[in-house]
Amino acid sequence: MLNPVVAPLQPPFDDVQRIAVLRGGGLGDLVFALPALAALRGAHPSARIVLLGMPAHAALLAGRPEVPVDAVEVLPAVPGVRAGEEDPAATEAFVQRMRGERFDLAVQAHGGGRNANPFLLRLGARHSVGTGTPDAPRLERTLHYDYFQHEVLRWLEVAGLAGAAPVDLEPRLVATEAERAAARSLLGDGPCVVVHPGATDPRRHWPTERFAAVAAELAGRGVRVVVVGDPSEVPVAESVVAQASAPLVSSLAGRLDLSGLAGVLAEADVVLANDSGPRHLAQALGAPTVGVFVFGNTINAMPFGRGRHRIRLGRITACPICGRDATQVGWSAPRCEHDPSYVADVPVADVLEDVLDLLAGGAAQRG
Repeated sequence: MLNPVVAPLQPPFDDVQRIAVLRGGGLGDLVFALPALAALRGAHPSARIVLLGMPAHAALLAGRPEVPVDAVEVLPAVPGVRAGEEDPAATEAFVQRMRGERFDLAVQAHGGGRNANPFLLRLGARHSVGTGTPDAPRLERTLHYDYFQHEVLRWLEVAGLAGAAPVDLEPRLVATEAERAAARSLLGDGPCVVVHPGATDPRRHWPTERFAAVAAELAGRGVRVVVVGDPSEVPVAESVVAQASAPLVSSLAGRLDLSGLAGVLAEADVVLANDSGPRHLAQALGAPTVGVFVFGNTINAMPFGRGRHRIRLGRITACPICGRDATQVGWSAPRCEHDPSYVADVPVADVLEDVLDLLAGGAAQRG
């Protein structure tokens, strides 16, 4: 029986014992690459797989069971690969250290390849695969980069360039029992909805008053609501709590490390969030989710199933301030300078309906 694939598999490379996978970005970016990493692990069960990623990736995966990588090497600041002021000496030292690994295969799972492909090629791997815009340097096997492709499927297709068939379609991570136990002590008894009102891109933010309205309604029904976020999102979280003005609505924003966040998301009965890293992480950890998505981002980032996940779409496709078409995005069309919400048209009643529906399903939704 043939394995299902995203596209025809390319022939596998011979004698692959050491694999580097380049995947910068945020938590969501890592989650999207997990099925591709699992495919590479399935194709090369004895190989050493090294993720070239971010500090948050290293923190999240450290000591976690059943992850498809053996190590995480934190990337240096390199334009288009990792933000920050580049230190050429530090970058060169990193490259030389990675060249010393003598990788058989280097996989670019980072973006359009303009910056990532030159960096990947410096590692000196015997073989290379990844994506490329028309003006990006070619790898040994290069997939045409089109912004509008689901990220999970994009990186599975890249893994297929190396002959690795899918093992998982859904991203999957496991919360430890210690993480779950710590979360239960924070969340208390009874049904609990975890809310993440932030996102890296402010245009993805559903207005705080809408989150607050849902939280207040849930609290009125006896459901505990816990708002989460990183330290930079504390004001947004506190705004939701203040506007909800209900004893059962509280905030843990700025108080959780990634391990703590993983436990809280895994223990939630439902997670309500924008299209954000914590929403994608919650999905990978098995929590039911309701996501508020910018219309175009559903193509790239929405969950595949609807038994355990629901989405609500913002239908704003042009900047409300300057009118620029927001569907032309990615490497070929720089965004305008404005940051209005592109999901402000999503009604509270629709989101509340989804949350209540998932709560009513209870454990069956996790089945």
